[in-house]
Amino acid sequence: MIPSASAAQTREVPLDELRVVNTEVASGLSRPNSIAALPDGRLLITEKRGTIRAYDRRTGLAAKPVLDIQDRVSETENERGLLGVAIPADFARSRTIYVAYTRKSDEAVTLSRFRLATGKEEVLLAQQHTEFGNHNGGNLAFGKDGFLYFGIGDGGGGGDPLNSGQNKNTLLGKILRIDVNRACAPLAYCVPRDNPFVGVANARAEIWAWGLRNPWKFSFDPADGSLWIGDVGQGRFEEVDHIGARQGGVNFGWPCMEGPSVFDETRCDPNTRYTGPVFNYLSGTEGCAVIGGHVYRGQRFANLARGVYLATDYCSGTAFAVRPNRDGTYASAPIGTFPMDSSAIGVDNRGEFYLVDDFAGKLYALTFQRTRG
Repeated sequence: MIPSASAAQTREVPLDELRVVNTEVASGLSRPNSIAALPDGRLLITEKRGTIRAYDRRTGLAAKPVLDIQDRVSETENERGLLGVAIPADFARSRTIYVAYTRKSDEAVTLSRFRLATGKEEVLLAQQHTEFGNHNGGNLAFGKDGFLYFGIGDGGGGGDPLNSGQNKNTLLGKILRIDVNRACAPLAYCVPRDNPFVGVANARAEIWAWGLRNPWKFSFDPADGSLWIGDVGQGRFEEVDHIGARQGGVNFGWPCMEGPSVFDETRCDPNTRYTGPVFNYLSGTEGCAVIGGHVYRGQRFANLARGVYLATDYCSGTAFAVRPNRDGTYASAPIGTFPMDSSAIGVDNRGEFYLVDDFAGKLYALTFQRTRG
């Protein structure tokens, strides 16, 4: 694991003296589940039904969707629907966005490029996902390398019945890394040459990280490009994973491992190295589903929270702070409470944090405070 380069700069504020507070700034959303920042300062917020709304901090939440694809989005199960959105670096010129959703025609977890001016869709990748309705994943994010990263769950059910997590020949239970700026026929995208499984037999070349159950939310630290993953647990542990910017090929162990302990010994390979979480908590008593967040790199609260990774839990609403130490270990602490059923943490173009909650349909701005000292 790689500690953040700025870990030492934030030591003057111990995590147990840090508090995060949410303030409502908009309401009227329909089951929001992800947030992405546009270069002009607006936030795009996905709604599970198949719409994307825009929030402007000056004018509020726009009534008319930026994109409406309800006609092709499946909501047949709670975890199906419109799942994620990512904004490319050339958005100001291209006016394109990348969207992940569960496709109504066949329940496939689908990655598409949309041109906002026309609504034209170009399907880039579709992963079959019919057996079970849960563990769709669907998070999207561009790395500092310019490639698009796409998380897909293990295919659902309990205990990985499809045996996806440790199977490199499927995209289920993985985070993918692809080049969406080019097409390499017959694919509508290209696979970067330095992906870890390029040229490896019985392995999909798109895979960047594997052994994941449902990497529902992941993000990149803009300072060092490292990857933070919130992987939803089976029922024992919720976990947060952290790997370096170029640390491809990492196996996080599912379903051999869940969090820091063995889940199914019969799925373990003694010759395989599994990478454990940098933070975990008990599922069922301290929460039910981790909502991975972001590392704070904004300016407004830099003296308090620079380098702090913030996550929460869908059931408990606990706000968890995690920070790398210089010795390679990690400090963590609960630093507040968000509304229950909080479904995503997002970052605006200034590096400031926002939060949405699922059923209440509200958007909150997040601020940091010091409790003493």
